[in-house]
Amino acid sequence: MCLTIPTILLVLVITLFKFIYSIIWVPFKIQLHFKRQGIEGPGYHPLYGNSEEIKRQHTEAASKPISFNHDILHRVAPFYKKWSAMYGRTFLFWFGPTPRLTLADPDMIKELMLNHTDCVDKLPFTPVSRQLFGQGLVGLFGKKWAVRRRISSKAFNMERVKDWVPDIAGSTMKLLRKWEEQRGGRDEFELDVHKELHDLSAEIISITAFGSSFEEGKRIFELQDQQINFTFQAMRSIYIPGLRFLPTKSNRIREKLEKETRDSIRKLIETNKNEGQKSKILLRLLMSANKNFDDKEEGLDVEEVIDECKTFYFAGNETTANLLTWALLLLALHQEWQDKAREEVFRVCKGSLLPNAENMDDLKLLTMIINETLRLYSPIAQQTRRTSKSIKLGKLDIPAKTEFYLALTAVHHDPEIWGEDANEFNPLRFTEPKRHLGSYFPFGLGPRICVGQNLAMVEAKIILAMIVKQFSFRVSPSYVHAPIMYLAVQPQYGAPILFRTVSA
Repeated sequence: MCLTIPTILLVLVITLFKFIYSIIWVPFKIQLHFKRQGIEGPGYHPLYGNSEEIKRQHTEAASKPISFNHDILHRVAPFYKKWSAMYGRTFLFWFGPTPRLTLADPDMIKELMLNHTDCVDKLPFTPVSRQLFGQGLVGLFGKKWAVRRRISSKAFNMERVKDWVPDIAGSTMKLLRKWEEQRGGRDEFELDVHKELHDLSAEIISITAFGSSFEEGKRIFELQDQQINFTFQAMRSIYIPGLRFLPTKSNRIREKLEKETRDSIRKLIETNKNEGQKSKILLRLLMSANKNFDDKEEGLDVEEVIDECKTFYFAGNETTANLLTWALLLLALHQEWQDKAREEVFRVCKGSLLPNAENMDDLKLLTMIINETLRLYSPIAQQTRRTSKSIKLGKLDIPAKTEFYLALTAVHHDPEIWGEDANEFNPLRFTEPKRHLGSYFPFGLGPRICVGQNLAMVEAKIILAMIVKQFSFRVSPSYVHAPIMYLAVQPQYGAPILFRTVSA
């Protein structure tokens, strides 16, 4: 059928009208809607919104190391630092043609995350960023998410996590022996703990997930390291539908990495799933049938387990390794707290006793140190959400499809919440366990709170206790303080630390 010229012109006019309506008129209308409520922000630019300016500010911030202080907002979220000073801590900016409302008020954060769970949820991954995380728990919605969450929660409950304590301690002991060998009789030796702790965390993930060693799962981590760069770029860029199907070099590499990652995990699953003596490994816990509320059995098939393991391999490794890196750097800088932590560990773990499931709860100061580390250097600098319908938030009327930027780092460093010493390292601020739910949420808040937080906290406590018991340490003169947000908040140039063996 041949289209007449008038028909073609009509199609072009309709297409142009839809483009102008969605890319220009709707954003202008939304911007005006918020301005009438006293909410302003940087001006909207068609198609790209403020995303190019945000990327430019991140690049500029990453080019300037800072002195070793803990005022890091201008490095990990430079656009928030700049625009909140201009427009207040609640302002509107644009990710492409999509409005994002920043929230840094604990009351509003709590209300959003706990009172609107029927319509507020995570942002879906784009097809490109989804490759790193698979179709795992973090990327699911609705009924699929509810089923997967129930199964994962049972696998990561505290009693299950305690079963992994000997494995965590064993892997850590192996690393500490390696460090002693590297010392080679020297009084003091230097290590980049950022790399060392990533390898340790990877070893623990391999054991808890599959009962295998880091060497068996090493290729999976190598593949995911390569995928991280593609995912990072995708999450900071506007996704254009269809581009991922073009036969570009980067698209071919992405597809190859995805296939090899899944094949590698599938091979580990087939190798380990029938080993009965390893009934406590995550693989078997996820695949075992569980009874749900309707007394029906729920379990994951192999492909679903692969999706969860992709998430576990990335999220578990990045979160714990970066948390431990910052904790060691903080203790290396603040020697008085390192001494106090060591005194507690020697008191709780007398002689050659290691941290275990029975004495972990007695490491109270160490827990406060970890919590303070999560406050100052939370692995995730922000969280994003989206509402599927119009809602009321405080006094604000929020249109449907508005996205929210929860400025976690800004909240965790806010003097109005934490006092004038908000940028100082003071673990004793966590002596009081009760605090506003919207003022401290390193693992999230509400139904989407991190399912693996029990494992992350237990793992961090055991590893930190074993390191401070065996070594004293200080910051190396070669360390450059440059926190950067790269999927997780991490030291841009590594974390060199000087170690000495503690005298028995």
